[in-house]
This record gives sequence, C-alpha cells and structure tokens, in this order.
Amino acid sequence: MKIAIIGAGAAGIIASIYTKKLNSNIKIDLFEINTTIGKKILASGNGRCNISNKIVLQDNFMGKDNSFVNYCLNQFDYKDFEKFCNSIGLLLDIKDNNKVYPLSNEAKSVVSLLQSKLNSLNVNIIYEKRVIDIQKIDNKFTLNSFDGCKYKDYDKVLISSGLSAAPQLNSTNDGLKIAKKFGHTIHEEYPSLVGLQLDTLYHHKLSGMKKEVEVTLYINNKKDISVKGDVLFTKYGFSGFGILDISQKSSYYLSLKNDIKISINFFPDLSKDSLINSISNIMKSLPNENLSIVLGGLISNKLSPILLDICNLDNSIKCYNINSRHIRSITNQLLNWRVKVINTQGFKHAEVSGGGISTNDIDDKTMQSKLIKGLFFSGEILDITGQRGGYNLHFAWASGYLASKFLSK
Repeated sequence: MKIAIIGAGAAGIIASIYTKKLNSNIKIDLFEINTTIGKKILASGNGRCNISNKIVLQDNFMGKDNSFVNYCLNQFDYKDFEKFCNSIGLLLDIKDNNKVYPLSNEAKSVVSLLQSKLNSLNVNIIYEKRVIDIQKIDNKFTLNSFDGCKYKDYDKVLISSGLSAAPQLNSTNDGLKIAKKFGHTIHEEYPSLVGLQLDTLYHHKLSGMKKEVEVTLYINNKKDISVKGDVLFTKYGFSGFGILDISQKSSYYLSLKNDIKISINFFPDLSKDSLINSISNIMKSLPNENLSIVLGGLISNKLSPILLDICNLDNSIKCYNINSRHIRSITNQLLNWRVKVINTQGFKHAEVSGGGISTNDIDDKTMQSKLIKGLFFSGEILDITGQRGGYNLHFAWASGYLASKFLSK
C-alpha cells in the first residue's frame, strides 16, 4: 500500500511515524513545502516549544462543534503523548500551569528527534514540494505540485498542511482549496492568537507600555469572558498574553462583523473603594504637586496625560483642585478602560488560523472524510482551534495519531 501525507508539521509527522510503526510495509511519501520539517514547531513558544498541555479538554477548543475533539483526545491524551515522546528520546518538563515543554527548553531538539525517527522508519520526505491539487481516479489518488510534477497511485492521502497563519513560514491554505474542490464545507479562515488593532487616537502614544491587568471581552456590548494576563501596548493596539487569550473569540466575532470591545482593569486586585482611598490619600499628602506627576506613582507616565484628557482634566492641574467627583472619574477609568477593536494583526502575526474544514464532513473516529473514501484530514486545517498553552499542538499530535490507525489498514 502507498500513501501520501501532505505537510510535515506536528500532525503529518506523527501520522507518518505511527503509520509506519503499525504497518512497516506501507510506503509513505511525506510532502513538505519547506526545506526542513516542523517549521511551526520550531517557532512555537518563542523557540522553547510549548509542545502540549497536561490537561486537555473540549473547553480548550473553539469551532462550530468543538465536541469533535473528544474522541480524538480520549484516544491520545497527555499520557499517550508522553509515551510517544519517550519512544523518540524526548524528555518533557511540566510547568506549574500544566504547560509542557521539552526538558531541553529548545524546539530544535524536538524537531531533530522527530527527524531522526522519520529517517529510521524510512519515511520518504519530499522537500520543497507544494501540493496544489489532488484527483481521485479508479480508487487511486494523484497529487499535482505547484512546479508541475505529478505523483500517482496513492491508496490513501492525509492532508495536514495547515492554514494561512504565519505565511512567512510558507503556510498556505492549499489544502482547504483541495477540500472544497471535493465538496467539503469550508468555514471562513480568520487569524487567531493574534494582536488586536484599536479604534483610538492615542494607543500609539502608549507603545511599549506593559502591565499585568484583567482583560474583559465584550461582544455587541455583552460581557463574554475575563482573563488576567500581561498586556503590551503597541503602535497598532494591544498584544501580550492577556490579549492572545481573548483574541480567539475577538477574531472570530470580528470576522462575523460583530461589535467588539475590550475593557482593561489596571488594578484587578484592588476594589473600587480601595483605589479611591489610595488616590485620595496621595492627593492629600501632595496638595501642591501636579496631578499628572503624582499619578506617576500609580500608573505609567505614558498613561497619565491620556487618563487626564479622557477625564477632562488639564494636564497641569494641582492636586488641591481635585475633588471627590474627579477621583471617582479617574478610578472608574482605571478599572474599566474600554476600547473598540477594529481588526487583528492578520495572518502574518497569528500563531494559528481559525475556521477550516467543517468537522461535520469528517469522521471523528478516523479523521477520514465522509465524502471521499481514503482522504483524511488532521491538525489546523480542521475547524478546531485551541487556546494558547500547547492545545493546538496537542490536537495536531492527537488527530495525526488517530488518522494513522486507519491509514495503516
């Protein structure tokens, strides 16, 4: 039997390894657009590779039907992943937040060990090959590449080529186009785990400021979720882990043309009364000082003049001119600094893509298309998107593993 696997990312790599382990007689051609395997693995976790998470649940994923992940995750949970890693010589480090990294703390070591395993199993890796079309004739698949080459007589094909996030790594949505050609329903792509652009006249003045805050997402003025995390203020708007954690829903609902706002609480560990008292006491102790300078003890000097402007206070106003109404206004703004989101930073800056092939068209027990026998899909190309924290990579490992069980038969 001869199979083709398109995309040597996490899903394609693990599918190749397990398919060969389950049936050593199978001939596998693994097609990769780049000169090396695992480009997105190398980029994950800022090169440290947040490779998985010890606790992976349905609630960690988005999609039209995120229950699709349940069987897959039950078949390949963290313990199964750990066994796989041990089998290739990869030792893991579990952090307090359940994020899993290689013990080496280096993504290169992960890719190196995966490459070694593929080589030992005689998986034929065809580099710098972009597959743009597939035909099925008489129960055999033919692959057509961008450079005009044809690869024929495959009994089964797994498409694990991802979507459009990180085009600088040669990511494409070619697999999505192939799936659409075969009649699969496609949910529009959108950038996920990405910075957000704001509709304000001042955010560029805050560029470089970073603070641990509480971030609340509002969809059509209705509160959705709140998370704590750092926010990095940029020339275009917001970034940082706190923003990435709510960017999935932000991006998805933006793509549906909903009204998206974010509220920043700069003092999530203080009550409103406590913050009012703190500001009042500072005012009283420094009555002749400029309010803008005094606020520097609470907030960034970049934020102070913008805060005063929003509260309709002159930047040179003295503390003795500040009354209780002013203090309440300042406090309310600091605890609920609301801004409108108008866009994301796009696929180039996104860690993953949302959207993809409708899971209604895929058998969740096999990863095989319900429309085309012998055609399988795994990883990011499906309409399943994980939260930040190793979930996307774990779904890639798990769905690739599950596909291998049926590619090998």
